[in-house]
Amino acid sequence: MGKDKTVQFVCFETSLAREQFITQWERYTRSVNSDLDVTLQQSEKNGLFKYIAQHRCTDGEFNFIFSKNGRTSRIPEVEIKIKQLGGYSILQSERKNDLHADESKVFAFITSTQTDLSIFRQFSAQIKLNIYEAYYENCQYSYILEFFVKTETAGELVAKLKLNEAGDIGIYKECLLQVV
Repeated sequence: MGKDKTVQFVCFETSLAREQFITQWERYTRSVNSDLDVTLQQSEKNGLFKYIAQHRCTDGEFNFIFSKNGRTSRIPEVEIKIKQLGGYSILQSERKNDLHADESKVFAFITSTQTDLSIFRQFSAQIKLNIYEAYYENCQYSYILEFFVKTETAGELVAKLKLNEAGDIGIYKECLLQVV
């Protein structure tokens, strides 16, 4: 693949709100080889927060470690579930990760390699779509669809995706990370 970029997707699930999670994120990802080209998104439903980290890297250079350090007895430990989705090549890129204040991202996770992607490409001219295709055999999904949509119409898009059996679907807002 040479200089081509792959995007590694890592999901987190926790009861920690954004500020608390970002603190943990920064503490655990500060290593010599940590990835700085990352976008982190958050979704919340019923007090449970889901985060998706997108790490952009040249093929083979992904080095992300989110490990637990020793804890003190004064600080209660909050569980953070981690799920590595795998590395994906960029099949279609209509938009960079510059989310505007009135926008959200809708992610749809597709398991079937037989899925007709043209259905999703036709949803709307005002929606930008990035499509990621599984690059490695051990990826959790065949495709990951990333829609950039106005926040007020995100629910409508989710309904359309559910009608087209898009699999796991979520609405996410971007989390701002501090640059070290």
